[in-house]
Amino acid sequence: MAPLPIAVIDYGVGNLFSLGAALEAVGARWHLVDAGEPGAATRLAEADGLLLPGVGAFAPAMERLLESGVAGGLLRLAGEGMPILGICLGFQLLFEGSEEGAPDPAHPLPGLGLLPGIVRRLPPGDPVPHVGWNAVFWEGEPPAPLRGARPGEPFYFVHAYAAGVEGAGAGPGPDGLRLAWAEYNGFRMAAVAARGNLWGSQFHPEKSGAAGLAFLGRFAGRCGC
Repeated sequence: MAPLPIAVIDYGVGNLFSLGAALEAVGARWHLVDAGEPGAATRLAEADGLLLPGVGAFAPAMERLLESGVAGGLLRLAGEGMPILGICLGFQLLFEGSEEGAPDPAHPLPGLGLLPGIVRRLPPGDPVPHVGWNAVFWEGEPPAPLRGARPGEPFYFVHAYAAGVEGAGAGPGPDGLRLAWAEYNGFRMAAVAARGNLWGSQFHPEKSGAAGLAFLGRFAGRCGC
């Protein structure tokens, strides 16, 4: 049986068609699934992998996922082992919560809770949002999405919030979680996270040249697409 396409979740945020063009460039088949349409959860379950993109603010994005029922579908499919990749805001939504949009940063807004940690605003210094190329590093074996990449490989970032990486981030974390990081204004932030079938990147692979295409190609291979 031919592999089913990667389902790119359309929930009203994200640069969907440049991402789709990048997937096509690595030979992956994909289709959009509109989170607001009836039967969206069924269409997601029929895919071989899910991609959660995102450009914008945490609170309205999380609200759309909850109202559409896609949040529950994502949690169920993640638990069933379906490959899932979150990009930029889509990556941030995978964490426990974010201070973006929270009336009190001490009480972050809840996220999907698939990854441990809280997304916080980047500290002052160089301009925020952080826009441009930045080197990505890790210790020991690279996270699965970066296998074949070299430490210090640059990727393209556009964001004002990120999850932090405690200490050096060396070795597997809870339940085999592996992280790669970049630094901005003295803040070591999660650039990539991977745990089993769950992958995420703070950078935009579709804007990151050959290294970004290789990243997407690894995800497509993980999905069998």
